[in-house]
Formats: sequence, C-alpha cells, structure tokens
Amino acid sequence: MKVLDIICIIDDDDIYQFTVRKFLSSKHVAKRLQFFENGQEAIQHFKKFANSADELADVILLDINMPIMDGWGFLKEYSKIKVELSKQTNIFMVSSSIDDADIARANQISELSGYYVKPISEEQLVSILENLDDSN
Repeated sequence: MKVLDIICIIDDDDIYQFTVRKFLSSKHVAKRLQFFENGQEAIQHFKKFANSADELADVILLDINMPIMDGWGFLKEYSKIKVELSKQTNIFMVSSSIDDADIARANQISELSGYYVKPISEEQLVSILENLDDSN
C-alpha cells in the first residue's frame, strides 16, 4: 500500500476522529492527517489552497450529519470548485446513516468514490486505501 500525502477526515464526532487517527497513524498510510469539524471549514481550506497540491487531500472521509455545513452541502460546494483544484481527491462518505434514501442519493453523486456505514472497520479502511493503489 502506497503512502498518501494527506488523508482528510470531515466529521464532528470526536470519538470517530480519535479512532480513525489512531488507526491511520499506526498504519503509516499518510504523511499527514487533516481534520475538520464541518463541511464549511473544509471547503474554506480547499478554496484557500486550491493551487497548492501539497495542502490538498488525496482521500476525504466525509460524514453526512454535521453542524454548519453537512456532508451534502460540502459535496455541493466541492463540485463547484473541483475543477480549480490542483489535485484530484477521492471522497468516501462515512456515515451512521443506514437510510436507503441517503445511500441512493450518495450513489448519484459522481464526486463520491464510495459509501460506508459507521463504525467503519479497519478492514474497510484498508480496502479503501488498497483500492486507491489499483486505480491510481
């Protein structure tokens, strides 16, 4: 498995952030991890560093339900700026929602590379990262 420059987690759940940070750090799969509490913080970051590939994530793990700007809002705004970004990013929705409507909606969004239900397992995280090796 290749080492990515940045994995970004956009999620307001402190426990989820902690467990994902611990796992990803132990596997040495990224040089850096970025964390944002909501979609608005993340979009502001992406806009600010649109021309700096070394500040943009290779992979985003995105929650749906967050304050200020949820995952759907992030994806809407991201789709508007993605052509301006100097790096292509793979986005995976990681949510506690098992609602068929959310899953169907996610499947219709071309910016999403996959949908996973929390709690995401270590095996699923490894699978995401290994599949990136196959596609890149």
